[in-house]
Amino acid sequence: MNIKLPTLDELRQISKYFNLDLDDEELKKFLSLAIVQLKSYERLDSLPDYNLGSKYQRTQGRPPTREENPYGALAWITSIKGRDEGKLKGKRICIKDNIMVAGIPMLNGSRMLEGFVPNMDATVVSRILDEGGEIVAKTTCEDLCFSGGSHTSYPWPVLNPRNPEYMAGGSSSGSAAAVASGYCDMAVGGDQGGSIRIPSSWVGIFGLKPTYGLVPYTGAFSIEPTLDHLGPMANTVKDLALLLEVIAGRDGLDPRQPDTLPPPPVKPYSKLIEGEVKGMSIGIVKEGFGWPNSEKDVDEVVLSSIKKFEELGVKVEEVSIPLHRLGLDIWTPIGIEGATATMILGSGLGWGRKGLFETQIAEFFGNSLKSRARDLPNTVKGVLLLGYFMITRYNNKYYAKARNLALLLKQAYDEALRRYDALAMPTTPMKAMKYKSEPSFEEYFMMSLGMINNTAPFDVTGHPAINIPVGYSNGLPVGLMLIGRHFEEDKVLKLAYAFEQSKH
Repeated sequence: MNIKLPTLDELRQISKYFNLDLDDEELKKFLSLAIVQLKSYERLDSLPDYNLGSKYQRTQGRPPTREENPYGALAWITSIKGRDEGKLKGKRICIKDNIMVAGIPMLNGSRMLEGFVPNMDATVVSRILDEGGEIVAKTTCEDLCFSGGSHTSYPWPVLNPRNPEYMAGGSSSGSAAAVASGYCDMAVGGDQGGSIRIPSSWVGIFGLKPTYGLVPYTGAFSIEPTLDHLGPMANTVKDLALLLEVIAGRDGLDPRQPDTLPPPPVKPYSKLIEGEVKGMSIGIVKEGFGWPNSEKDVDEVVLSSIKKFEELGVKVEEVSIPLHRLGLDIWTPIGIEGATATMILGSGLGWGRKGLFETQIAEFFGNSLKSRARDLPNTVKGVLLLGYFMITRYNNKYYAKARNLALLLKQAYDEALRRYDALAMPTTPMKAMKYKSEPSFEEYFMMSLGMINNTAPFDVTGHPAINIPVGYSNGLPVGLMLIGRHFEEDKVLKLAYAFEQSKH
């Protein structure tokens, strides 16, 4: 038998942990039952697993040299080409290193995945190659993607191309820096608490967290299935919309996606961005400004930039959404307890969903958790300790309550979006934070999670949200975030494109 039988002592420990109070005679009976049931496991173990594999030839590529990686943005250099023609022909594209690309090493920014080489292409990767795009690099991301800074990533931090004394933001730090520095035209990032929009804001590019489920997450390392998003990042709205057009749509493998969503193309986003925005409307969310950690110049630059929309004929008004101030509090139990269940107890996969499971991730990462958990970043150690305590001490109550209150949070935004085409606020309350190579324990966590006030709520509610670079203050970019109705990315993209064109 390839699968190891539990020992009587192991069953005794489980019985004790769950207060079953079984004696040895009872445990022996359950052990004999397990022997019968494990025959199904053994037959399952003899079958080949199912995964997506890969459609296009590639070589493994190589690590970047210091000279070609001045900001630490690149985790691995490659050149993978698919079809000769397509919507992305001639485009150089980077892929965040939490996304599987067959045959290319994947670290997910962590020592925990050193030596891991995926055996399949994520859906977004296949779609890019099907449309003629060239994948030129895997990009560095924060350690297990659990940071909004860019200081936790292994093997190196990611520095801001606008000023390398500052962080690029995270966790899609490398994708943002690669786009901003001109290494690639576009990149795919991931977002569970703001990880596309934060680095886009801090380096001054466009980044879109799409509606929850619009872009399939199949083949990416999950943090928490109700928060997981993948989306495009680019220097121009045109490129952003074009990449979204290619990667959006149902793949039939990701249960995060609604059954009613069509396969690609969902909408011709790259064409829908053009045209008049006169008559559209934006609600400036009062509660998105003036946080205790807000920088006054950020609020001022964002408010003054909104006047440009008024010049374009867009109706702009202030709107109050008091529950927005509690959005981060609603996100917190979901992010902490949900990540503990999915990433730690569920070895990066979790349970309770249909679709394709990336079993290769579970086997590799699960074994790493057993042998080298000391190498987890402090962000994830903190999540594990508090998450497991809250799950076991309070019976999952606070995760459940947060998901219930998420329904009210979504309703609050939806109510405002019935009056406006988009909502507006600063993407982050502050400009890029300074990079510190040896931060204190408190500084480490502030650099990791001290900027997600405005971004995290929309991972909970699933609304599309885009970062628009609207200016600089003290030499650092400032980002405006526009939030739209579910599956109305075309409207926020259209507003972003109009703003971009007005600056030229």
